[in-house]
Amino acid sequence: MAAPNLTSISTITAKSLSIELTTSTPHTLENPSSSNKVFKVNSIVIGNIDGTNAATITVSLGKPGVTAIHIFRTISVPANSSLVLIDRNSSIYLEEGDLLLFAPSANNDLVAMINYEEIS
Repeated sequence: MAAPNLTSISTITAKSLSIELTTSTPHTLENPSSSNKVFKVNSIVIGNIDGTNAATITVSLGKPGVTAIHIFRTISVPANSSLVLIDRNSSIYLEEGDLLLFAPSANNDLVAMINYEEIS
């Protein structure tokens, strides 16, 4: 498991992923362990589609052989609004085998929009 050398990349593919978040199913962005790619996460926006209640989101980073760590913990998203967790000024990289796990406090109230690049 290694990340490609960023000085000799051959391909950058822009990707977007939108996820309706539920409390019963773990939601992830995963860079498979044999992808030969690194994922550069440029933005994560969490939207609350509930018109009345706020909800919280916890986002964790999982690494091979290491317990997942919270990078955002119990962040409140007000009703009918969105919150930028990561933007281009604070992007993160997922090496092979890494994943992001999204855990909402309320079922079907939050959605995640993730924009990232697959670099190889």
